[in-house]
Amino acid sequence: MEKPSIPQGTRDFGPAQVARRQHIFGVIRRTFEQFGYAPIETPTLENLSVLTGKYGDEGDQLLFKVLNSGNFLVKERRGEITPLVTADDLAQGPRAVLPKIAEKGLRYDLTVPFARYVAMNRAALTFPFKRYQMQPVWRADRPQRGRYREFWQCDADVVGTDSLLCEAEIVLMMAQVLNGLGLVDFTIKINHRGVLRNIYQALGGEGKETDLFVAIDKLDKIGRDGVSKELLEKGFTAPTIDTLFELLTVGGGYAKKLQRLLVGFVTAGVEPDGQRPGPNEPTDEADDSQDAYYRGLNELAAVRDLLQASGFAQFDRLEFDPTLARGLSYYTGCIFEVKINNVAMGSVSGGGRYDNLTGAFGLPDVSGVGFSFGVDRLYDCLEELELFPAGTGTLTRVLLAQFDAASLAAGLPLLAQLRAAGVPAELYPDAAKLKKQFQYADQKGIPYLLLAGPDERAAGQVKLRDMRAGQEQLLSVAEAVAVLAQEVTPRSL
Repeated sequence: MEKPSIPQGTRDFGPAQVARRQHIFGVIRRTFEQFGYAPIETPTLENLSVLTGKYGDEGDQLLFKVLNSGNFLVKERRGEITPLVTADDLAQGPRAVLPKIAEKGLRYDLTVPFARYVAMNRAALTFPFKRYQMQPVWRADRPQRGRYREFWQCDADVVGTDSLLCEAEIVLMMAQVLNGLGLVDFTIKINHRGVLRNIYQALGGEGKETDLFVAIDKLDKIGRDGVSKELLEKGFTAPTIDTLFELLTVGGGYAKKLQRLLVGFVTAGVEPDGQRPGPNEPTDEADDSQDAYYRGLNELAAVRDLLQASGFAQFDRLEFDPTLARGLSYYTGCIFEVKINNVAMGSVSGGGRYDNLTGAFGLPDVSGVGFSFGVDRLYDCLEELELFPAGTGTLTRVLLAQFDAASLAAGLPLLAQLRAAGVPAELYPDAAKLKKQFQYADQKGIPYLLLAGPDERAAGQVKLRDMRAGQEQLLSVAEAVAVLAQEVTPRSL
């Protein structure tokens, strides 16, 4: 008999793991709803025409394609069989063959299906439209720690507004979720695609813009030497690369980096592409007459001001990082990424502004911004740092022991009372030795055990045992129910 297995890059989750994952989902869900986001769901399958071309060439290669149902190689009609894939198709290669045998694919992320949903349901939506979505996605990637082929994302997006308040609230939501999970040592990185374009212009437009962004995005993985080597291979010159790193490595805090990049762009002769910044935004008085202001820098400064006005108190966790590029091709404005500093793990969250993603589906000029949490990476971080609250993996709070038929008859009404009071409870199903029932409660992590033997029943009492402390107390039934109801920690599933 073949040993059962599951596909590489996928996992089973037992009861304790699911309970812990629901803890993460609950914190994220409550945060999204506090900020006015409403839930939607989209299908597991999308038409490949929806998915392809939205994630760049690398993303297209990672799409899971689904073979057409039935005999996908031939078409049968009125008794005639026609091959769907011809010799000419085979000669042209996969691009010619794929549309003939696969029309659907598993969703790669939640943002593109959301854009498709907005375009299809535009008449029924109220704009700005704020939604959150918590569903699995699939990528034909090489599995490794923190990277799976099937994993869950928790997205929040708003479309139909250009307001930078949305970007500021993304930072607020990111911080609130991480603080709520106990992940207090984190860095929220923020950049702007306009800043990256200005850096490209400061280099004189040498080489390819996409090549530059892809290389910059690898800086934290392959270092300066690796990026320099890659850019040299792409045709960038050594002096140009030196200029690049002068701009990417500007020092100081958020505001100081903005100011220094502004000076760098003016010095390099980069044409301004934005509006004049507000009175609290960085400026260079020497160049004030040139009106040298840039959309990316201006919007990053505006986001900072909105956060200050909102009472954001964790600016030490917010970093303007000019090297942040993010690979997805549809971002056009601010971009975000979150790293947990004391865990060797990639980013646990990311997102950004996209100005016309819905345009691919017949709804042009609708700007949106959003971000996503990777639940699986958050889980791994919480597990490594031992930050899951005690009892998170245990749903049952109390086990009622059973000795005989009389204890079963007495236990059922008590079981009903506990459940009516909101206490997750179960009655041991068999009249077994007490040692066996203790082991059952201990192995499941059930914190309390209720015993009602003949003497306790005669006195109208029960014995409540705290399995963690090893202490017992005699209580009336009403008192025991009240104590256990007070011990229950509300869970948002």
